Amino acid sequence: MIRAAVVVVACVLPFHLAGCGDGQGTVLSPATSTDSPTTVASPPSTVAEGPYRATTVVHGLEVPWEMRFLPDGRLLISEREGRIVIADVATGTVSQVGAIEVAAQGEAGLMGFALDPYFPDTPAIYVSYTYEAEGRKLNRVSRFELEGVDSDQPRLGEEQVLVDGIRAASIHDGSRVAFGPDGYLWVTMGDAGDGDLAQQNDSLSGKVLRMTAEGQPALDNPFIDLAYPFSLIYTLGHRNPQGIAFHPQTQAAYVTEHGPSDNDEVNRLQPGGNYGWPELRGQVGRLGFVDPLTTWSPTIAPAGCIFYTASLLPDLQGAFLFVTLKGSDLRVLLPAEAADFLTVQEERVLFDEQFGRLRTVAQGPDGALYIATSNRDGRGDPDESDDRVIRIEPAR
Repeated sequence: MIRAAVVVVACVLPFHLAGCGDGQGTVLSPATSTDSPTTVASPPSTVAEGPYRATTVVHGLEVPWEMRFLPDGRLLISEREGRIVIADVATGTVSQVGAIEVAAQGEAGLMGFALDPYFPDTPAIYVSYTYEAEGRKLNRVSRFELEGVDSDQPRLGEEQVLVDGIRAASIHDGSRVAFGPDGYLWVTMGDAGDGDLAQQNDSLSGKVLRMTAEGQPALDNPFIDLAYPFSLIYTLGHRNPQGIAFHPQTQAAYVTEHGPSDNDEVNRLQPGGNYGWPELRGQVGRLGFVDPLTTWSPTIAPAGCIFYTASLLPDLQGAFLFVTLKGSDLRVLLPAEAADFLTVQEERVLFDEQFGRLRTVAQGPDGALYIATSNRDGRGDPDESDDRVIRIEPAR
C-alpha cells in the first residue's frame, strides 16, 4: 500500500590507538562450500504496489547490513555474522569474498562499509565491526584490501586498523560508514547502551566521526584541539544512528537515528552540533542543542538511507529515502525545496510490511532501488528465502 501524510517539521573505557594489535580482526578463509559461486534455486517473487514493482533478486543471506555496488554492477554485501559476499543481481549468484572474526551478538558484529573514493584504482573497503578482547566488546574501523576485484572471485585481503577501542555492547553500536563529497570518511557510532557516553568528549560512543582514509581527523573538525582519537568527533548526543546520506547539492550530511520508544529522528548534521541524547529527544528548541528535522512516535527504527538521484523513478527524484526495521517499510521524504532539505513537504510509506524488517537501501547503476531485509537478526520472522535483496523499479 502507499500512504501519504503531511509531516510538520521544525525549521559524542580507554582506547587503543590505530594499528594496535590487541583483538585485531582476523580475516577467515572462505569455507569450501562457499568458494564457488552459488545460485539460489528459489524463483524471484514480485510484489506490485502503485507505480512500483518489487522483485526479490538475491536469496539466502544472513542478516545483511550494508550493500554497495561495484563499478561493474556486482553488489558487495556485509553480513552481521562477519561474512562479506558478492552478488550478481541479474542471476542471483552469491559467493563469499571473505569473513572477519567478529563478536556478533544482539546488534553487534559486522556493520557498515564503504568503498574507497578511488575504487577500483584503489581497491579498498572501509569497515566498522565489533570484536571481543579480554571479555570486553569493542568496535573498530578498519581498511581492507579487496584483492582480485576485476576477477570472478575477489578476496578480502590485508587489514589496516584505523580507529580502535571504541566502546561496544550488544545494543546501540551504530554503525554506518560512508565517504562524503568532501572526501572524508564518516562513521556513525551508537552509545553502546550507555546514554551518558553520548555527551562525553572523551568517548567516541554516541557520536558521528569524520576522518581521513588513514584514520586521522579532518583538519577542520570542530573538536580538532582534543587529543586523538577524540579529535575525530564531528557531532555528539546521538543514541543509535544507523544511516547517513549526503545531499546531492548542498553536500550536507543527514543521519537516521533510533529513539528509545519515541522520537526516532532524521538529523541534519552541523559541525560540533549536540543532538541532545540522553538529556533531550525530539523537537524541544533548547539553546545549545540541534533539533531533529523530523521525528516519529511511536518508533519505526529507521536504518539505511540515501538521496535518490536517478531518473528511473522520476517521482522520487531528489527525495530522501530510508528503510525501517520496526516499521518494515520504505519511507520517502519529499523536501519542500529541491535545492536544500530543511523541511519535509510530504512523507510516503511504500511496501508497508511486505518484506519484514529492512536494514539498508542502495541506488543501483540501473537507477532502480535495492533494499535488504533483516529478518534473521533475532527480532524478525524469517521465511525460507530470507534474508533477501529486493529490486524496486517501475511497474510498467
